[in-house]
Amino acid sequence: MSSGIEVRQAHFPGRAPIEAYGNGGFRFAGMSHRGSLLCLPSGIYGWEATETAPFSGKRLLKVFEEADSFKFFLFGTGLELRRLPKPLVERFRSLGLSCDAMSTGAAVRTLNVMLSEERPVAAALVAIE
Repeated sequence: MSSGIEVRQAHFPGRAPIEAYGNGGFRFAGMSHRGSLLCLPSGIYGWEATETAPFSGKRLLKVFEEADSFKFFLFGTGLELRRLPKPLVERFRSLGLSCDAMSTGAAVRTLNVMLSEERPVAAALVAIE
């Protein structure tokens, strides 16, 4: 018997600065989201990555699908800065993209500045508790 409830992947169809982060999620556009985020030119998407697995999640493939719509990619890896895996760095380089890893807090601040300057930026933000 079907409950009639449709479960959808989280998606906000637009760009928005991150208003707050912590407690396992983010606030943006007057809404809150629990979990990690991908902030792309096509919108803001929920993402499966965690602090213990910051580079995982099949949705990360969406970043590469939109690679022609941004030049800078910020990777917020949680509370601590973590090095990006070499194959991931090489994939970004092969597409001519700048990719910088930093703590999630630093990535949020940098993303917000770059959005306010209307720069071609995207980000992967790992939620922190």
